[in-house]
Amino acid sequence: MKIVIQRTKEASVSIEGTIMGEITHGLVLLVGIEEEDQQEDIDYLVRKISNMRIFEDSQGKMNLSIEDVGGEILSISQFTLYADTKKGNRPSFTKAAKPETAIPIYDAFNAQLKATGLTVQTGIFGADMQVSLLNDGPVTIIIDSKQH
Repeated sequence: MKIVIQRTKEASVSIEGTIMGEITHGLVLLVGIEEEDQQEDIDYLVRKISNMRIFEDSQGKMNLSIEDVGGEILSISQFTLYADTKKGNRPSFTKAAKPETAIPIYDAFNAQLKATGLTVQTGIFGADMQVSLLNDGPVTIIIDSKQH
């Protein structure tokens, strides 16, 4: 799994003009899933994301986790994170998991995040979504479960 983490002051996801999920202070997660992803990838990423100290403390130092600040998560499925751009000008997405594999993993990932006590909002897997966010910092981090 590959995830782009963006610290945000506010964010929302809409489908055909209808807001499907929105958060205030927290994290937007763009979640890419590949065919080989398993429960161990979910476990690793949930642990890292829920404990990652990327929120500022009273001294302005990134020293607090999303749990510490009572933040929320907006999780968006993002198969394009597995774009292969080596050949030609049109990206290939063959490394991204097919929906029958990706949906259960995405759902399990979000359920496990919720089980930590975090508020988690989502879009709809595979839908044409419009994501709006106010990046805080900006702080943007990419994490890959296969590179730990």
